[in-house]
Amino acid sequence: MNIKFKKLNKTIVNCKKCPRLTNFIKKISLEKRKQNINEKYWGKPVTGFGDLKAKLMIIGLAPAAHGGTRTGRAFTGDKSGDFLFKSLYSVKISNQDYSKKNNDGLKLDSTYITNILKCVPPGDKPKNNELIKCSDYFIKELDYLENLSVIVALGKVAFDNCLKIYKKKFKINKKFEFKHGKKYLLPDNKTLIASYHPSPRNVNTKVVTTRMINQLFRKAKKIAKF
Repeated sequence: MNIKFKKLNKTIVNCKKCPRLTNFIKKISLEKRKQNINEKYWGKPVTGFGDLKAKLMIIGLAPAAHGGTRTGRAFTGDKSGDFLFKSLYSVKISNQDYSKKNNDGLKLDSTYITNILKCVPPGDKPKNNELIKCSDYFIKELDYLENLSVIVALGKVAFDNCLKIYKKKFKINKKFEFKHGKKYLLPDNKTLIASYHPSPRNVNTKVVTTRMINQLFRKAKKIAKF
């Protein structure tokens, strides 16, 4: 790992800027979930991970309470992640079709996965000031990934908050519609692609299907040229 990312990730893991989130993480890690009662939870903010020469970034809103907050890796150990990694393996972005824990041998090809917010918020609803405080970390990830050309936002909330950061940084007034598969060219020449979130609810109600997600990632790979 390069020095910039090492320093950034250390800062993220030790971050306690938002007392409400710090306390919530502590509560989750102590109370645990029945099926994970004997596990030691990560219980800290969750950094991004993947290929530091990535051309593609996949973003969610925040780590899951008993997913990333438990395992220490974004989209790892929860049902959304299970669906996501089956798709990434299918389109040859990851070397395996699962992501269970930090040291399970997972490797990503030219792809980096992260969340806008590095801590799980109560009820999956972050406060505006929490998003603002955390946005510095996301901006640094964007800056440090020098080959990055495509961002796939999983879910409307991740899409909207990514754009909020871009609008603030580049003073954009343009309106962006969230529609699965729709792509936009951002002021720094990166392409933003909107995707439905692979949540159990969306998957079970067929709002999003394996075919839809696989097509979207194939398109992202083609634009990113890898």
